[in-house]
Amino acid sequence: MSEAAILSRPAARKVHVSIWIVPPTALLALLFFYPLALIARQAFLDDSGVANVAEFVRVLHARFFLNALLNTVTISVAATAGCLIVGLVLGLILAFVPFPGSGIIARLIDTFIALPTFLVTLAFTFLYGSAGMLNSGLMEAFSLPTPPVDFLYSTWGVVLAEVTVYTPFILRPLLAAFSLVDRGQIEAASVLGARPFRIVCQVVLPAAVPALIAGGSLCLLLTVNEFGIVLFIGAKGVITLPLLIYSKAIQESAYQVACIIALVNIVLSLGLFGLYRFAAGRLGV
Repeated sequence: MSEAAILSRPAARKVHVSIWIVPPTALLALLFFYPLALIARQAFLDDSGVANVAEFVRVLHARFFLNALLNTVTISVAATAGCLIVGLVLGLILAFVPFPGSGIIARLIDTFIALPTFLVTLAFTFLYGSAGMLNSGLMEAFSLPTPPVDFLYSTWGVVLAEVTVYTPFILRPLLAAFSLVDRGQIEAASVLGARPFRIVCQVVLPAAVPALIAGGSLCLLLTVNEFGIVLFIGAKGVITLPLLIYSKAIQESAYQVACIIALVNIVLSLGLFGLYRFAAGRLGV
């Protein structure tokens, strides 16, 4: 066999392997990059197809956009902080305070991941809404003329619903991290007289920091793009970027404005996803 034939085999094999990258790349371009390109294109064109960069600048300075951006950031940061606090407390209890049925409770909490977000919002409406069980019971018990509990239709109602939905995204990695904590260190610290709070701060939490950062970054990304909870609660004056996109595109048919806001939302989401991947890679989670 000639030397040229031997040398040509690796090159032919390399070309053969490279062909397999074409179908997934084409599918990704069709389903992901092409729609993004259309949104980016429409953001700079008016309804007649004429370039209108001034509209892009106007929307970015408009009060309705700035208010929606502020609401989105406020709700997502508050919900993520709530998820971190609730997830950490639940994780510590389930991992280090043994009680019958703790495993079942952990699995039940995990089921929230599989549920549509609007179902939790609907349940909250039945419980805490104006005509919900809590208000009906209080009004009947104390002969009140109006519902005394009205937090649900506000920013804090949205935050509470998002904390309920997204806490499992914090709890699951936390329980995995807590399972790797050396119980011998905890016992040694306890024998040396360390109180539970100090043990948690100096022994348990350092092992949980990577899981908290990765889970918190994921929660921040998910809450920024949350649409169903905000729509179903219908809180007065609480307009986020996804809800504003829906309103401009579907209700007002202002497609260029909707695409401008969608483009900003995409950039924000990709930036948060990049931070999540960076944090997960650096922390090894």
